[in-house]
Amino acid sequence: MRIDILTVVPELLESPLSHSIVGRAIKKGLVEIHVHNLRKYGIGPRANVDDYSYGGDAGMVMMIEPVDRMIEELKSERDYDEVIYLSPDGEILTQAVSNELSLKENLILLCGHYKGIDHRIREHLVTREISVGDYVVSGGEIPAALLADSIVRLIPGALTDETSALSDSFQDGLLSPPVYTRPADYKGWKVPEVLLSGNPRLIHAWQDEQAMERTRRLRPGLLEKTDNQ
Repeated sequence: MRIDILTVVPELLESPLSHSIVGRAIKKGLVEIHVHNLRKYGIGPRANVDDYSYGGDAGMVMMIEPVDRMIEELKSERDYDEVIYLSPDGEILTQAVSNELSLKENLILLCGHYKGIDHRIREHLVTREISVGDYVVSGGEIPAALLADSIVRLIPGALTDETSALSDSFQDGLLSPPVYTRPADYKGWKVPEVLLSGNPRLIHAWQDEQAMERTRRLRPGLLEKTDNQ
C-alpha cells in the first residue's frame, strides 16, 4: 500500500508516522507513506498556498492551483483508489471505513488548513471526505495521521499478532472486553478467576458477555446500529 499526504505543515506528521506500529510497517516495506509539502506548487515568490475568500468572510482559504498541480503530478505516476479530504463535513471514520480502506492500494489524503479549501477542490478532485468527529481542529494533519494509523495497523504483518486486530473494539460492532496482565493480585485487586481457568470455552463466553455489557452501558448507540442493519 502507498499513502500520499498533502499538507502545508509537513512537520506535524513526522513523529506520528515514524514510530510504533506505523513506523515498523514502513520499515518492513508493508506500506509507503509520503508527505508532500503543497508549497512546492505555491504561487509567487513567497510560494503562497492560501488567499482571501470571495465574499469577504474571515479567514484564509487554500487555493485550488497548488492542490490540483500536486494531485496531477501524483496521478501521472500511478492510479489512486481514493483522494480523501479530511473534513468535519465528511462521513464519520469508523472501523468499517478503516477496514475498507486497508484493502486499497494507493490513497491520497488531503489536509485542509486555515479556513478550509477552495470548494472546487471538493467538487472536482476529491473522491471521498472523512471526518474524525464532530469538532474542528486547526488542520487536517492530525486527522490524517489518525486515519493512516487506523488503516496501516490492519495490513497483514503490521501487528506482531495479526489476530489482535480481530478483537479490537468496533470490529464486531461491540466494545472490546476488559483485559488484564500480571500480577493476578495487586493490592487486593484481582484478575477475574475465569481468565485464570485455562478453559477457552469459559473465557470466550465471559469475553462475549463483557463486550455486550460494556457496549450496552457505555455505547448503547452501537447496539442500535447493529439492530438496524
